[in-house]
Amino acid sequence: QVQLVESGGGLVQAGGSLRLSCAASGSVFSILAMYWYRQAPGKQRELVATIGGGGSTIYADSVKGRFTISRDNAQNTAYLQMNSLKPEDTAVYYCKYITGRGNYWGQGTQVTVSS
Repeated sequence: QVQLVESGGGLVQAGGSLRLSCAASGSVFSILAMYWYRQAPGKQRELVATIGGGGSTIYADSVKGRFTISRDNAQNTAYLQMNSLKPEDTAVYYCKYITGRGNYWGQGTQVTVSS
C-alpha cells in the first residue's frame, strides 16, 4: 500500500508564495505521473498541474506562469511551488500519483490566500 502525505499549506497574503510537498511511503513502485489538484468550497476538484516520468509538465491556464510542479524521483516526492498567489487560489490541494500498481491520493492540505 502507498501513502501520500501533503505538507506546506497555510495562510498567506495575496502576492505571497507557498511550496507544497507530497511525500510517498510504503510499497512505491514505478511512479508514472504525479498530479496536483485543488478543490475550493462549493466547487469541483480541478487539475492544477501534472508532471510525467520524463519531466514533461502541464498546467491549468489559471496557474500558468505562477506555479511550478517538480519531482524528486529518488525521494518519491512531488512539489508545487506557488508564487504570486491570489485569493482565488484558496482551496484544499491534493496530490495524486499514478503508479504501475494503482492510483493514490493524499489527504489534502489547506491553502488560504487573504486579500
